[in-house]
Amino acid sequence: MTDVSPLLEVTDLVKHYAVRGGVLRRRIGTVHAVDGVSFSLSTGETLGLVGESGCGKSTVARSVLRLIEPSSGAIRLDGTDITRLGKTALRPHRRSMQIVFQDPFASLNPRMTAGDIVGEPLEVHGLATGQRKRDRVGELFEQVGLRPDQMKNYPHQFSGGQRQRICIARALSLGPKLIVCDEPVSALDVSIQAQVINLLIDLQRRHGFSYLFIAHDLAVVAHISHRVAVMYLGRIVEIAEKRELFANPRHPYTQALLASVPVADPKAKRVAPLIDGDVPSPINPPSGCAFHTRCRHVMDRCKVERPVLAETATQHQVACWLNEGTGREA
Repeated sequence: MTDVSPLLEVTDLVKHYAVRGGVLRRRIGTVHAVDGVSFSLSTGETLGLVGESGCGKSTVARSVLRLIEPSSGAIRLDGTDITRLGKTALRPHRRSMQIVFQDPFASLNPRMTAGDIVGEPLEVHGLATGQRKRDRVGELFEQVGLRPDQMKNYPHQFSGGQRQRICIARALSLGPKLIVCDEPVSALDVSIQAQVINLLIDLQRRHGFSYLFIAHDLAVVAHISHRVAVMYLGRIVEIAEKRELFANPRHPYTQALLASVPVADPKAKRVAPLIDGDVPSPINPPSGCAFHTRCRHVMDRCKVERPVLAETATQHQVACWLNEGTGREA
């Protein structure tokens, strides 16, 4: 990491969706997609965000970028609160934060050449046009491992890994400080995943920007991240430096996630039991600790009191009543 100053600060981020039904489309419920998420991200740091499908990882990412509007909470980017900025006021800040989506083919316009796709942000923000834009796009292609003469090709003429490199080049075009990677390698072959992950690491070392990296693959998260945050049903239940979290997971959900990773040795014993049951509905989340319906260590207290993130070791925060130091939610 190149700096310890916070680039991104997210405080009590909430995103709820109304559930409507009936002829009059009245509100009959609420989906608690994100329910009070807080974290910070330093310059040059990668924060991995992991959890089961539907836990709210992508909603957090899109809310941070203001691609969807948060219901409440605060988002500070490089010291500026961008939570309620209008379109005009937010526009300069959009240059500082970009995203790489999960599906590289779906996120590219099939009617535009690769060069036009990467160069479009430069024109939109008035940074370069004409030959200057083409030169800049050629430089970006080389940075991500593509040839400048491929600028004239269309997305369907590239492989999956090459298309994701185009998406990365587009994200780099405006010189961002923060790049959100929303499962950027999950749609790629394993051999290509390693190449793309190593490219992201190399680009970060060269340019010093930060990543909010979302993934299901814990091995990928362990390789690229400096810190890891674990989400469950719209909330962060544990966050720590990656070596500390993988070596000493404190939350039962984190322990179960790590235990569920397949091991090549058939004689190896699991260090923790697998998770039982299904994820509760975000429309009607459980009272108290949301994980208590699947936790094998559940206590009466877990069913009525919701634990909040509290530090149990140096830079290791856990929201669990099994760990000393956690506090009661106000």
